[in-house]
Order: sequence, then structure tokens, then C-alpha cells
Amino acid sequence: MDQPAFTAVPLGGTLLFRTRLRRLSLTGVALLTAAATLPPAAAADSRDGHDRHPSGGGLSAVIRYTEHGIPHIVAGNYASLGFGTGWAQAADQVCVLADGFLTVRGERSRHFGPDAAPDGSLSSATKNLSSDLYFRGVRDAGTVEKLLATPAPAGPGRQVKELMRGWAAGYNAWLKQNRITDPACENADWVGPVSTLDVARRGFAVSVLGGQGRGIDGITAAKPPGAAPVAAPDAATTAKAAGELFAAGSADMGSNAVAFSSAATANGRGLLLGNPHYPWQGGRRFWQSQQTIPGELNVSGSSLLGTAVVNIGFNDKVAWSHTVATGVTLNLHQLTLDPADPTAYLVDGKPERMTKRTVTVPVKGGAPVTRTQWWTRYGPVVTALGPTLPLPWSATTAYALNDPNASNLRGSDTALAFGKSRSTHDMLQALRRTQGLPWVNTIAADSKGHTLFSQSQVLPRITDELAQRCSTPLGKVTYPASGVAVLDGSRDDCALGSDEDAVQPGVFGPSRMPTLRDAPYAENSNDSAWLTNADRPITGYERVFGSLGTPRSLRTRGGIEDVAVMAGKGRLTVADLQKQQFANRVPAGDLAAADTAKACAALPAGSADIAQACDVLAKWDRTMNTGSRGALLFDRFWRGLISSVPAAELWKVPFSAADPVRTPNTLNTASPGFARALTNAVAELRAAGIALDAPLGEHQFVVRNGKRVPIHGGTESLGVWNKIEPVWSPGIGYAEVVTGSSHIQAVGWDGGRCPVARTLLTYSQSSNPDSPHYSDQTELFSDERWVTSRFCEKDILRSPELKVVWVRG
Repeated sequence: MDQPAFTAVPLGGTLLFRTRLRRLSLTGVALLTAAATLPPAAAADSRDGHDRHPSGGGLSAVIRYTEHGIPHIVAGNYASLGFGTGWAQAADQVCVLADGFLTVRGERSRHFGPDAAPDGSLSSATKNLSSDLYFRGVRDAGTVEKLLATPAPAGPGRQVKELMRGWAAGYNAWLKQNRITDPACENADWVGPVSTLDVARRGFAVSVLGGQGRGIDGITAAKPPGAAPVAAPDAATTAKAAGELFAAGSADMGSNAVAFSSAATANGRGLLLGNPHYPWQGGRRFWQSQQTIPGELNVSGSSLLGTAVVNIGFNDKVAWSHTVATGVTLNLHQLTLDPADPTAYLVDGKPERMTKRTVTVPVKGGAPVTRTQWWTRYGPVVTALGPTLPLPWSATTAYALNDPNASNLRGSDTALAFGKSRSTHDMLQALRRTQGLPWVNTIAADSKGHTLFSQSQVLPRITDELAQRCSTPLGKVTYPASGVAVLDGSRDDCALGSDEDAVQPGVFGPSRMPTLRDAPYAENSNDSAWLTNADRPITGYERVFGSLGTPRSLRTRGGIEDVAVMAGKGRLTVADLQKQQFANRVPAGDLAAADTAKACAALPAGSADIAQACDVLAKWDRTMNTGSRGALLFDRFWRGLISSVPAAELWKVPFSAADPVRTPNTLNTASPGFARALTNAVAELRAAGIALDAPLGEHQFVVRNGKRVPIHGGTESLGVWNKIEPVWSPGIGYAEVVTGSSHIQAVGWDGGRCPVARTLLTYSQSSNPDSPHYSDQTELFSDERWVTSRFCEKDILRSPELKVVWVRG
């Protein structure tokens, strides 16, 4: 082994090594940690108390930074790997992380006031007070402590616990050793050390995002009815609201992913393109790294902030991504209340009293607020889901929310097992063993040319038979329409039951999960599993997993069209995946632009603006590239059209389950809403001072340190693979992009030891405007350029920007 030569620069408890000799092997890096790193057995014996702050004593890691601030973290055991990960995340995202820890501790009202709004990353709460009341309730009940104490496989494994312990210690070490320069929290009194339990609580919050997290306002506001009568919810209105709440396109998270098998690739090896759509600000951002324990783990990819594992990524044998799934991660139980007491409910005629959780929240500038939450055998009483689905508590009826992911702290076990996998077969076994994913599908490919799609979610065990037998009148409407089951809580025979292969009661076991193996392509764009491969549709799953034989979104239709053509041509390479990502084709434009321009020209003579709009739409290239002229006009027209014209009236040719990718089609330009939407779009642009043929990139952008960075891509309703969502301000135009393509990866293998991988973190690695990695990848994204991943040692050590940091507690 070559002996490295270094210049060591002390940085508090860290040493920065500026390498003079680049041929530093992985073994040499690992040796740097040996003296200060506990062996695995000793590390496992060290336990952090529930609310103590891990000091990091005995933990260390080596972090090699390459271009764009991407850290390659090497450690001798899981606790030290977590230490390096927590340290490096804090360096890039300390303010965002600290803000999230306030959320899961229930301390937002204390620092920011009760009426301010959280950033929405960890719950649906609309105000700090409701967020705090919920998370304080979780804290007071010891919910996360009980999950940590649950033995695997129902609880998290030892290695994940060590990662979390180390992450907290690494975060604390960074705070102790460094001065915060991010203006978002510089000198803020709310930034401080965290515990292992804080890290686990953050994982819990992510796990329940699709369940209790949707109902936080309704859980914390629930109270017994007064004397005034309360109307029962209208079934049709509730079903419509449930459908909108659980529609994939309505969320601020989505994704596309496609895996190609040996049948479609140039070298017989697999390919994977992952394109998750996540918020560009706040605590649900991704963060890039490579994690290595020599001889044990070597994985690269992205982590949700506050997570000690790689959530989406690749190693030298497999690559995977996730898409937000259609499985409904909650169900409701309609309670029949005791006529003498609205806080008691009947089960088989016998009353059971609700459990009171009295929660007190400190409030900035005022007296603490104390409220009561009401819990049942099924879960908390809830009076609303989201902002639009009311569930009133009357003298006779209340609703309890069942969320099986409130008993699931296994998501990191699944991610860690993926990072160790050597094949898609291993990944499927990992899904079956850990059962930890709450709200996503998995799409994967491996170096042998295999593909995998699996909708392996932790879902309430709602079979169609149970829903048929036990749904209340409300549930008989909501379940077929949206998959939201409302079961009769007064009958013990309506309990969810258990599958023999499930690691916890009341959920589906692995044998029930929609799965497709070794298809030439496996693609998902947030619709149900049905058309993962249009030639091999998946059927036979329960309604709670998603729909069958129903219209697909334009993003799904466009995605299937694209990848089916790609697979049919064959001989695909990573370069083809890169082209697909930034093709920016607009399926809605291909279906409707020509008819729109033709009908526009046939409208009665009107203003010169309408005549110009017809010409602009006719010449538009039907892409959402930054230079596309007419893209912005069609975007505003299309949004207005689909929001005002019922789906049944939008197309002349209706949906057919026999031809689901090509139907519906042929725009109904005779609809009264057509001319109105076009006129309104022209007026919107004119009011904002935007030319009808303005290039998209002049008005779809982000601002980084005073500089506008043009952003390509398009909205959900247009069907663009490269999803981008800015917010429109009347009279002004689009404000910054708020969500969309995030950690993109195109991965394959060429038979060598190193994967062939191109990645891009669209919003860049750091949210600190003083960081050199605040906008560097955003500018690459704007220019449709990629980062060549440095996975193997030889590539890491060849980086012209290599910086080696030894971090210690």
C-alpha cells in the first residue's frame, strides 16, 4: 500500500487532510479511523439514554469530499458510519435539520409562536400549535421508545439503532466544533444537541406521513360534541374529498422510475432511471453521500435529511429508486357512541371508554396551552383528514384513525438491506424480511440484467371481502372510489386480522404485495401497480393497494409510451436514460396542441392577442425546455382547462381499459370551457407583463444569491416526466419552483467493478447561501448536465477537488 502524505489542519475536533499523494487506498483510509473507532461489539454495548445527548466519544469517520460537496464516508462500524453521516449532514443542512427536530420535540410554538405554519415536511399540520400538540402527545406516550424497545423483526435492528446513535453524536459533534454561518439559524437559541431518540422520532414522523400525519389538525382538534346537533358527513362529498386527498397527483411528492432488463439493454445488464419528485425546500430534501464500512457495506445515493441510511441509490451490483405508491396507509373505524357518554363507544354492545391524552405545549409570549386528545383501541379520534375531508364527532358517531405505520420504525432497516443487496432477488427478500416501507413502491435493476417492481407497503389489512362485509354506508362509497375504508367499529368481527407472513398484526404480509419480476421494463409514475408493464399488467390485488382498469395520469401514459419505445428498440445504455430524463416532452401537448391551435384560429374574430396566441401554439415545439416558446402559454391554458372542464367532457374519445395508454384522446374544443381557458391564459400572461411567446426559462426559475437560474420541466397535469412545480402569482407570474425532480440517478454496469452512474441533486447539496454547494448542481440541472458518480476508490482519489476530513467525537 502506498503511504499517504498529508498536511493536517486542525478544525476543532476534526482534522482536514489536504492530500499530496492521491493514491490513498480504501484500506489506508480505514486505518485512519482505527485508533479512535470502537469495534462493533464494543459499540453495540454503549447505549444512549432516552433524552441524553450522545457525545460521540470513541466514534470517528473519514470523509472524502469530491466535486459538488459529495461526501464519501468511511468508518469501521455502524455507529461510526452514523457519526460521519450526522456530521456531514449538519455541515450542509444544520438549520433545516434543527428546525425538524423542533417539530418532533413539539417545541415550535415555544420558539416561533402557535399560529405560524410549519414547513409541512413532517406532517400536514397547518399551525405550530397543532403540530406541537400531536408530537408532544407522541412524546408523552413514549410511542417511539416502545418501538425502539421492540425486538426485530417487528422493531428496528441493532445496526440501524447504532447508525441512529452515531448520527446524533455526529450532529452534536459538528455543532460543538463549528460556527453556524447559515443566516437561517445563525445565533438562534433553538439550535442545540439532539439525542438518539430525536433521530428515531424524526423517522417515526416520516413513517406516519400518509396516515396520522394527514390527520394531525383533526386529531388535535377533536373534542366531544356540545349540545348543538352535528350533521353526519355527506357520503358523496366525503368520497370526492377522499379521492382528491389520496390522488397521487395532488401530493407534493411523486416520482418516476423505470428499470430495464437484459432484454432491452446493449450489454445484457440492467439499467435504472430514478426521478423522485420531492420538495425543493425544507426537511424533505434529499442529501447525497457514499457510505462505506470496508468488507461490510458500500453504497451511494441520497438520504432524506435526518436519516442515517441511503434511501435511494446503488452499489456495484444493484440500483433502486422509489415512487410514491397508491396504497392507502390508513383506514377509519366509525364508532357507535354510548348514548349516555360521547367519550365511550360500543363494541359488540359493550361500552369502552376512550383514553384521554392531556398534552401541554409551551407557547412563545403566552401561557402554555393544554388540550386533550382522545384515543381508542383503533387509534385516535379524528375530526378531519387534510383540509377538505370533515369527519364530525356527534352525539352518536365519531371516527377513529388506524395507521399501522405508527407501529413501524423499520424503514431504515429496509434501506440498509437494499444497500447490502447483490441482486434484485436479494432486494425482494429484504422487502419480505424487513417490511418497513410505509408509502412507496420499489423499482430496481441489477448487474445480471434482472428487474423488479414491488408495491411492498405497510398497509392496513383491508381485504375487499372485509370492506364488503364491514363497511358503513359511508365506507361503501369511499372504499370503491378512493380505497379509504370506513369500517364498523362496533363489531369485533370487523377487526383487521393478521397474515401469517406479516411482522406485525393488522397488515398485509409480503405474499399479498403486487410484484413484477424480470419484465423488459418496469415503470411507475405514481399510478397503481396495474400498468407497471403494459404488456404484463399486474392484477389480483385488493382495492386498498390501488385501482385496476381505471384512467391513468398523463405522466403515466407518457412515461409508458416513452419507455415501451425504448425497450422495443433495445441496445439501451445509460446515455439513453439521460436523454429520457431531459426530453421534456409534453404528452398533453402531443394530444391537444394541434387541435387547440386549429380551434383557436376558428374562434370568432377577437383581439389581436388571441390571434397571436393561435400562432404561438401552432409553432410551439411541445416541450418544456427553457428555450421553448409557447410552453408557458400552453401550460397556463392547460391548467385552466382541466380545472374548469369535467374530465368526462374534456375528450371526445373516452377512456378504454382495453387501450389505457392511448385513451382518452381527441380534445373536445367545442366545450364552452375551451375558449374561456384560452382567453384567461392570454389575459394572465398579459397582466403579468409576459409575452405570449416568451421562452419558458425566463419565467420558470429559482433565485440563488440574487441570480436567476432557469428551470426546465413541467407540471403534473402536462404529463412531463421531468416534473417541475412553480407557484403562480397573479399579475406577477411564476414564483420559485417549490417541488419536482430532486435526486436523479441513471445507473448501469459495464462488466467492470464500478457501476456506470450519472446523478444530479437538482437543488444542490446545501441550503446555506454561503456554501459553495448552494447552487452548483442547480446550475448543472438548468444546463441539463450531469455529475459522473465517483463510486470506486480510483475515481474518488482522482477527483481534482478531493478533500479528506477525519471527524472525531
